[in-house]
Amino acid sequence: AAMGVCVRAATIDDLHAMQRCNLLCLPENYQLKYYLYHALAWPALLQVADCDGAIVGYVLAKLDEECKDEIRGHITSLSVLRTHRKLGLAATLMRAAHAALEEVYDAKDVSLHVRVSNEAALHLYRDVLRYERVGVEEKYYADGEDAYNMRKTFREGEARAKVDGDGDVETLRTRVERMGAGAGQKSKKKGTKR
Repeated sequence: AAMGVCVRAATIDDLHAMQRCNLLCLPENYQLKYYLYHALAWPALLQVADCDGAIVGYVLAKLDEECKDEIRGHITSLSVLRTHRKLGLAATLMRAAHAALEEVYDAKDVSLHVRVSNEAALHLYRDVLRYERVGVEEKYYADGEDAYNMRKTFREGEARAKVDGDGDVETLRTRVERMGAGAGQKSKKKGTKR
């Protein structure tokens, strides 16, 4: 993307910046321990958009803990700062989460909830990322608004073996392994502003 933004796996050191991004952009907010829980349980499923050391977007994803018979993913939260919208970052973040769900966890599909009035998000999920509407959850949000329940099914069988022709998955897997090895260490990013 433009402006030297890279999408990468998050580290523990990114969690405060992810929380700040969430507070600035969304009415659905979480305590820091919720981000920490995601980071410890599913490290590969937290991705950030990093613009020269500043976190300008994130996706928070997890495995569906209620589902015992199949591995299914769920997108908890996605946010991009207003200053960095229209660069395709939301789609890039989502695709990184999809790749991790498929590659690291071999998930069958991924679901999410979206406000019925959120046209921009609906366009992203339905038209760009090919999610399908599978239901409506009434009064899902704190202010009483309904949510669409949406789902994307990943490729089955043979087609799943090679997710990307250009080596993206290999770099993702390497990043995940590196992150797993260094999760307890201080991040070596320089110039990170908090």
